[in-house]
Amino acid sequence: MAIQQPVVSLHNQVALITGAGQGVGQGIALAMADAGARIAVTGRTLEKLQHTCDLIRERGAQAIAIQCNVMDDESLQHTVQEVVDHFGTIDILVNNAQEMCLGSLLDLSDEQLDNGWRSGPRATFKLMKLCYPHLKPGGCIVNLASTAAKRWDSSGYGGYAAVKDAIRALTRAAACEWGPDGIRSNVILPLASSPGLQWWMDNNPQESQAFIRSLPMQRVGDCETDIGRFVATLCSDQCAYINGQSIAIDGGQAYLG
Repeated sequence: MAIQQPVVSLHNQVALITGAGQGVGQGIALAMADAGARIAVTGRTLEKLQHTCDLIRERGAQAIAIQCNVMDDESLQHTVQEVVDHFGTIDILVNNAQEMCLGSLLDLSDEQLDNGWRSGPRATFKLMKLCYPHLKPGGCIVNLASTAAKRWDSSGYGGYAAVKDAIRALTRAAACEWGPDGIRSNVILPLASSPGLQWWMDNNPQESQAFIRSLPMQRVGDCETDIGRFVATLCSDQCAYINGQSIAIDGGQAYLG
């Protein structure tokens, strides 16, 4: 007799997801909605957020769109308060929003690096602290990082790798400090068909084909089915003992070691 696998359930939990108007953030929002969560969809472009909410509601789940600039402290405070006012609490926090800061060290401007820092580790730090009172006990944090720091050749990725590895460090600290409060904190390092990556692949067909051939699974991950569903599982009771980990969801591209 086959053993029936448990179904991932986030029934009635409230998830706050930044940068959820498109790409990986949207994929996570859709997967969590399918698992029964109520979703606060946040980002800078209201039209994109409302489209994500429409997709969620078509699946029979609840969602609200909140325009938020993660580099603005007042906007972050307003966002958390609006989620709590609307849904009553926050059970899951997903820090996905990030401004890119790519380029060689000599070409990368101070402003680009500052924006990468403010939208990435600083915003992650602020939102984790703002959500902390609502997350305990039993809440879950998922922060997004990158395997950029694991590249054998980091040329052009120094700034981006630096801010993403800072997020990993903050997440590990939260896992250790807030674990006794029942809050789990983990990092995912995804490789997915985000709009940015898809644009690069479309405009660089030869390079993108070589890139895909370099992947052990010979494909780029889907934002919802590969990334989102994993995150939904990670936030569920099925992964109740997973804390403080960095998990690459990239088809085997990176070796974290």
